Amino acid sequence: MFRSLRKPEVLVATLAAAGILLITMGARQSLGLFVGPLNTSTGLGIGTISLALAVGQFSWGAIQPVAGAVADRYGPRPVLVGGVLLLALGSAITPFMGTGFGLMLSLGVLSAMGSGAGSFSVLIGAAAQRLPAEARGTASGVINAGGSFGQFVFAPVLQSLIQTVGWMGAMWSMALATLAALPLVGKLTDGAPAPVERVAGEGGLGRAVAEAIRHPSYLLLHAGFFTCGFHIAFLVTHLPGEVDLCGLPPSVAGWSLAIIGLANVMGSLFVGSCISRYRSKHLLAAMYASRAVLIALYLLMPRTEAVFYLFAAGLGFTWLATVPPTAALVGKLFGVRYLATLFGLTLLSHQIGGFLGAWLGGLAVMHFGDFTWMWYADMALAVLAALVNLPIREARIAPALAVA
Repeated sequence: MFRSLRKPEVLVATLAAAGILLITMGARQSLGLFVGPLNTSTGLGIGTISLALAVGQFSWGAIQPVAGAVADRYGPRPVLVGGVLLLALGSAITPFMGTGFGLMLSLGVLSAMGSGAGSFSVLIGAAAQRLPAEARGTASGVINAGGSFGQFVFAPVLQSLIQTVGWMGAMWSMALATLAALPLVGKLTDGAPAPVERVAGEGGLGRAVAEAIRHPSYLLLHAGFFTCGFHIAFLVTHLPGEVDLCGLPPSVAGWSLAIIGLANVMGSLFVGSCISRYRSKHLLAAMYASRAVLIALYLLMPRTEAVFYLFAAGLGFTWLATVPPTAALVGKLFGVRYLATLFGLTLLSHQIGGFLGAWLGGLAVMHFGDFTWMWYADMALAVLAALVNLPIREARIAPALAVA
């Protein structure tokens, strides 16, 4: 599986990108653990806090194409350094915010944009520029697994800190931990090729984006990724609330999020290895369809700790494993020169879905007392996402590459 990563420079770039994503995604994907303590401490209400986190979902996506475009033009180092510092700042000032607007500023804008600038589009784009074509699928799986492992690490640690030193101490600890990504930025970008200047007649970034948004397959890819964002943001924001409604202790939420992250490490590595053997659109359709099945099974089961852990493991296998085949499809359709920007745009669609998943989840529990209608919506969207990926025009895998 990892034969293509044997060269030292390839391995270092891949692991450095995975380490950065471990920190930025680990911090971001654990914020749902703070919803209850924030509400108790500030009295702002679940709706207001959910809206702040929903703004964060959108901001995280909105910064992706911008950060990708800056990285494509000037290189990834300044983007990644700025993102890490912004993430640390947003987390550090959150305990001082006692209003909904303040939370939107700290978690919804600063923290989210910092995390987004140090996330998939810039990292996968930076790594792809340094890797041979045959290594990109496996490398994207490893990088993606880093983000999932971050969730596995951060979720139980932050849950424990919230219970021992309070949510403010946990938030400050998270701010400090994010700075550990800075040395890894150097490992990823030292010796990286300089950004390629546009040659006459090439058309540049603007032309690449214009061509992409007119491509039907690219738009279908956006539609499927929108659903992925809705699904993930709803769960990462409101799974602790679902656990609480079921009368289970908060530790179940922390460990469920951790299990999702651990399972996705395996899922990301597996899917990354499958990209060279199977068409990415079929991998995406299968993963989205599996989510609909898992949600249906969850709704039929009693709400016990074991059920939550099994549900988390099942969902976790495909949680963010959609990223490698989505990035691979963008690369196949348009090449890697502007991959950070074009993949960043798909992540924007992902996070428009994320905004709705986080916000509507809060509204649902306020108006109906539980998340039943959100589960139904989630299941229906997963089926639609599976279907819209099938018409994407993707070349068949060459027989020589299809042999394991």
